[in-house]
Amino acid sequence: DALRELAVQAIHKGTGARALRSLLEKLMLDVMYEIPSNEDIAGVTITRAVVQGETKPLIRRKPGQAAAA
Repeated sequence: DALRELAVQAIHKGTGARALRSLLEKLMLDVMYEIPSNEDIAGVTITRAVVQGETKPLIRRKPGQAAAA
């Protein structure tokens, strides 16, 4: 669902692959700086709701790790 929504938005922008890159960078802006400095992060999930601006990316932590305050 998220990939399809990204493709739809890129088509509406009319710039092809550049639009995809721009959209992904915008979605990941906050977390792409957090990920390298946190060894407890196992992954990040981008859903359709994230692409549509309804929620933030879901950060999955490694088992047994608490979220940093």
